[in-house]
Amino acid sequence: MYQETYEHIFTPLSIGSVTVPNRLFVAPMVSNFCDEDGMATEQYIAYHEEKAKGGWGLIITEDYAVSKEGRGYITAGLWHDGQIDSHRKLTERVHAHGGIVFAQIYHAGRQIHSKVPRENLPSAPSALSCPLVQQGAEALTIPQIKKIVSQFGDCALRAKKAGFDGVEIHGGHGYLIAEFMSWHANKRVDEYGGPLPNRMRFPLEVIEDIRNKCGRDFPVVIRISSEELIRDGRTLEESLYVAHLLEQAGVDAIHASVGLYGCKYSIVPPLNVDPAWIVRYAEKIKEAVSIPVFTVSRITEPGMAELILRMGRADAVVMGRNSLSDPYLPLKLRENRPQDINRCIGCTQGCQGRLRNNESIRCLVNPELGYEALHEKQPAATPRRVFVAGGGVAGMEAAIIAAERGHRVTLFETSASLGGQFLLAAVPPSKGNLSSFPAWQITQLKRLNVEVRLNTPLTREICLAERPDHVIVATGSAPFLPPIPGLKDNDRVVLASSVLQGKALCKGKILMAGGGLVGAETADFLCEYGCSVTIVDMLPEIALEEKTTRRIFLLEALKKHDVRCETSCRILSVTEDGEVVWERQDGTSVAERFDTIVVALGSRPVNNLAKELEGIVKLQVVGDARAVGNALTGVRQAFLAACALN
Repeated sequence: MYQETYEHIFTPLSIGSVTVPNRLFVAPMVSNFCDEDGMATEQYIAYHEEKAKGGWGLIITEDYAVSKEGRGYITAGLWHDGQIDSHRKLTERVHAHGGIVFAQIYHAGRQIHSKVPRENLPSAPSALSCPLVQQGAEALTIPQIKKIVSQFGDCALRAKKAGFDGVEIHGGHGYLIAEFMSWHANKRVDEYGGPLPNRMRFPLEVIEDIRNKCGRDFPVVIRISSEELIRDGRTLEESLYVAHLLEQAGVDAIHASVGLYGCKYSIVPPLNVDPAWIVRYAEKIKEAVSIPVFTVSRITEPGMAELILRMGRADAVVMGRNSLSDPYLPLKLRENRPQDINRCIGCTQGCQGRLRNNESIRCLVNPELGYEALHEKQPAATPRRVFVAGGGVAGMEAAIIAAERGHRVTLFETSASLGGQFLLAAVPPSKGNLSSFPAWQITQLKRLNVEVRLNTPLTREICLAERPDHVIVATGSAPFLPPIPGLKDNDRVVLASSVLQGKALCKGKILMAGGGLVGAETADFLCEYGCSVTIVDMLPEIALEEKTTRRIFLLEALKKHDVRCETSCRILSVTEDGEVVWERQDGTSVAERFDTIVVALGSRPVNNLAKELEGIVKLQVVGDARAVGNALTGVRQAFLAACALN
């Protein structure tokens, strides 16, 4: 079998006066781990320290606000000298493991989360509210602009005093610097608006102020949106000249990203977006400048990163969520263990999904993210015999963690394969990337010599005969059929799970009973096979539990397929010949015949085993078997259950 080599990844790269040991970088990502005053907490420090242990060439932190009123989230900050010491602890801990760390510095401009406390309207080049955030905006005066320029330089100097090896100016994603550079937000007609040289005045003054205060030997990188991907936004052609001007101003490297708030693809694109989708932008920027250029976004395969570097399309590959899912990715590559890398699946549940609620980030596939400081996974004091019932992602997670801690683990799965509901979740269009997680888990079960018994449900009798010390019940959930007349024992009625498993073939005119995520995605799946689908749901909108950006893609797909949505409706009955009657909110009823009725009306926990084992063995119930929820919660519960085994 072909063995990939990674000589380009592990070639050092010079960024100004600093040489980094390899070309896999950690992207700046808001974590919400700092306190209200922007101080580095132990949670924040341990989170970065884990990445330093993992061998990344360069860690770029989340954006440090240059002023308190310039925060978009509850991010780190270096807007006053009292913050320096807490962040010096961060750099010392990173440096202790041989890591190199740059602080990203920014002012959010008009893109401020509604839950961030502030006294005044957000600042912007013009008094135009962000179309997505819609919090209003106040146009900056020239004295205010000069003050913010100075705040950038002061923030960079504090970063230098705190021990950071360099800074990255955030000039992309629609924040204040990007707003000045773009006609989308900048409608000024003074020396800071109008033609490009005027719109570039603010970022160039920021660079000059940083250089004057920090010196030429302190690396300065700038992140830009190569294309803003929004109406009236900056295009690639203009950004090429922007990059040229930035190089002339003395920046040491350019981090080429895309987008801003309101861009359909989002700054954090979900699994619906193609891998490495913006490398072409970095490649063009690289042709315009002679300084290093970084590429980023949806690059999860190390071999793809190596090829990008080998082809000279970029000088470094920046990985954001892949460093969340596996902080030890570079070390595993260096140790020739690529099969052990836990890849980001692009679900955005724990990262972007939680940030939208102003919560701290988590990761579905890495339940330790955000809890590094707690050191929860410790070797077992006494190895035990542990049985796990259920081979879905929660059950496999429990088995992996228990085995890593030193326990002897046996995993029981009723069906012929592992993966559970995640196997079905990966079936609808654009969802195939989800299969990476159960595939990784199966590899880890083999590595850890976990005994797996397929086609074997765990029973009371097995436990009485084999006497395990502990049992973790992760038997999941089963579809729910409500008491609608004609729904049961009807040849025209099938479950959405049966459709996604390939057990039920549907043709023609389909009624999807249920417009939640499962129903909406199954409808999309059926449309790919030429079916005509009508969704009927009690709620006023469909797929409401889906994360914002992914929901946009799903709704667009359903619209493209002309899926009819009957919302705020209640199904009254189903006949044997396929006639479905439903009632609308206004009290009128509709009767219509369909070839097949597909049911996606929710699930209920499957946890009979827990009742059978009470009093026989120590047990814990996790995941959907405990309460139907999402995999982010279920995997974390499984992790904690395995950590508690003693």
